Amino acid sequence: MLVRLYAGEDRQSHFEDLDLHGWPAEWDMHLEAAEIRFRRRPPGRSMSWHPESRRQYLVVLSGQLEVGVGDGSVRVLSPGDVLMAEDLTGQGHTTRTVSEGPLVVVTIPIADKL
Repeated sequence: MLVRLYAGEDRQSHFEDLDLHGWPAEWDMHLEAAEIRFRRRPPGRSMSWHPESRRQYLVVLSGQLEVGVGDGSVRVLSPGDVLMAEDLTGQGHTTRTVSEGPLVVVTIPIADKL
């Protein structure tokens, strides 16, 4: 699953499902990453409403992460799922580790195009 998390004109965060199968059969995504972070969070850890500080990809390596947005929608991300987080303004989103074991993710900042 590839999900975009973005701030709408209503200053609320929203989900957008991105369809990898709808992309051309052969595609290349070039990312220049100056930093990659691996993070480990214990079961039950949660964060209240917050926007992202920068545009970034979040890839779940193990465990499960629940992400909530202002309209009450919730997504649970599992190993292999990717979240493209772009909700830099507004109320933001909530997060909670919902797996029995720890959550391990890798975050990769998205460079702004020059």
